[in-house]
Amino acid sequence: MDQQSEHQFAIRLMEHLVVPTFVLDPQGTVIIWNKACERLSGVSADEVLGTQDHWKAFYDGPRVCLADLVLQSKLDEIQELYAESALQCDTYDGVRAENWCIMPRAAKRLYLAINCGPIFDDDGNVIAVVETLRDMTEQKRAEQALQSLANKDGLTGLANRRSFDMKLEADLLHAVREQESLSLLLCDVDHFKQYNDTYGHQKGDECLKEVAQALEKQALRANDLAARYGGEEFAMIIPSSGPDGALRVAERLKETVFDLNLEHRGSCTTDRVTMSVGAVSLFPNPETQAGGLIAMADQALYQAKQMGRNRVCIYEAP
Repeated sequence: MDQQSEHQFAIRLMEHLVVPTFVLDPQGTVIIWNKACERLSGVSADEVLGTQDHWKAFYDGPRVCLADLVLQSKLDEIQELYAESALQCDTYDGVRAENWCIMPRAAKRLYLAINCGPIFDDDGNVIAVVETLRDMTEQKRAEQALQSLANKDGLTGLANRRSFDMKLEADLLHAVREQESLSLLLCDVDHFKQYNDTYGHQKGDECLKEVAQALEKQALRANDLAARYGGEEFAMIIPSSGPDGALRVAERLKETVFDLNLEHRGSCTTDRVTMSVGAVSLFPNPETQAGGLIAMADQALYQAKQMGRNRVCIYEAP
């Protein structure tokens, strides 16, 4: 088989691979767009061959693909553009990345695993870049579902204690590094044991769900976290917030729970479900521990209960 025949055979082989594949020449022009890539993307080869419009198959606006970054030797930009990425042992062996893609023509959002590598001539010059694609959407969604189960409280849907602990540690480190304030609220449903004794555990669960929804509504910013701390106790982490901000959120939360107007005949302080809140707000230093922060908020919560419940107290250093 002569060189020309070998070249044509290689092209036909790649066009009929079951793995979605496209190839760019050194100028970034599409020279191969195989049938599997057509099926995956909904874009025919006729539409992209001889163009640099391959991005239109995956995104709703102009954006480089992994093959472009390899071709342009811009590997340092991969981590900025892809959710997951890794270089092979040798850069010239290729790059692997994963990302959610819009897939405008296919009208569906897919999570794709992408492998990309250069092809060299005998003199070491890049003559093409090959990109292969694998649909991992179902696996990714299953992974996200498991992650959600691991991080969320089964009853209320709020973050669970594990997520709370991890978030508090991370926010504490960030606050120390950036010299920012950090606030924490610990919240307790007043006389909840009596509520369960009066109305039963099923109604008690419904009560906790409604309180959790009220708490979640007060976590207004993306970096705030509302969590079920345990039993009838809840928590909220409020990064970059001082005492005034913490008190505003705490008071809104207390009032929101009061306004739920959930009857509580077993309470010895009022006729409805209420909540006591302990708050702490400070500029942590490198010696500040998450456990110490929780202890301060817990001390403020204890004070709120001692003062009659259905109130907010903020920790004050002795």
